[in-house]
Amino acid sequence: MPDTAPLEPYEEVGNWVQEKQNYFHELDCAAENFYQNLPENKDNLEPVLAAFLQEQHGLHIVQDTEMEQEGLVWRINRQRSTIMLPYNQTQESRIFYLAQIIGQLNYDKLITRILKRSAPKNKNSFQLARVYLGNYFAGALLLPYENFLKTAQTMRYDVERIRRHFGVSFEQVSHRLSTLQRPGMEGIPFYFLKLDIAGNILKSFSANRFSQARFGGPCPLWNIFRAFATPGQVQVQLSETTDNTIYLNVARTVSHEGRNYTDRPRQSAIVLGCHIQDATQTVYADGLDLSDHSLVIPIGPGCRACSRDNCSHRSLPLSGRLLDTGSDARGVVPYRAYPE
Repeated sequence: MPDTAPLEPYEEVGNWVQEKQNYFHELDCAAENFYQNLPENKDNLEPVLAAFLQEQHGLHIVQDTEMEQEGLVWRINRQRSTIMLPYNQTQESRIFYLAQIIGQLNYDKLITRILKRSAPKNKNSFQLARVYLGNYFAGALLLPYENFLKTAQTMRYDVERIRRHFGVSFEQVSHRLSTLQRPGMEGIPFYFLKLDIAGNILKSFSANRFSQARFGGPCPLWNIFRAFATPGQVQVQLSETTDNTIYLNVARTVSHEGRNYTDRPRQSAIVLGCHIQDATQTVYADGLDLSDHSLVIPIGPGCRACSRDNCSHRSLPLSGRLLDTGSDARGVVPYRAYPE
């Protein structure tokens, strides 16, 4: 029997995000409009956003050396009219936190209106959806749609060049690239995934058909796992999923450095992928023979959902099928699934 376990809140929100992408259009436009109304000097957004929060809300920025120990990335102290940020954070993180705060203070009604329209009914899922929309607004503010899309197309989706142009992180650019599906102004439909070194999915979003299984770890043949062996370097891979679709995948670690000797920062990596038909629009297809499929890596949606019986990397049998272990032959995998 296939798995029928109820969805966890984060899984329910993930499904909701995929189904309701059109609901984010007005949030995207609100962020873009906010950006356009900022003072002309937008080369460094941090002082611009800080000045807005000071002028509109009477809040000034203070760095706090103890917040890291409390596990907080920002906190508003209304009694002291301060926004407290952790000491020694990266600039791209500080800018994103300020954009999050602006979304919460200035666009809470808009976010609530979107949620009331069709948000998950489970209370925890509803709150997680609110967090997602707040993060979406922050990303849309830092990387306003039309400006970002034109820059991405001009730079042939070179994530490193784009991130330096906007002063943001590799991860922020990659995630934003997966959201560029405004009607009449679409970018390449990318999928985006972030994993930790243990294979736990931390973030996922897809503007194409690519999907991952709900249960079990991701496919070990995927280049996102090779990225952990070459920190900070881009890994490019052509892969074929079980529905015979070929993707160009770009993977890279995005882990933060440790703050001190005893710190153990989470090791994570992201992968950005597009259909092979769109690959020539990107710099990552340069030097590749896209017509030669002999080096395309077969990947699956995780062993429990993967139908490939001849994969030596299989760790679990296919879920929901009777197993044929055979008696006169033994393959690279000691069990095969009967056809449905």
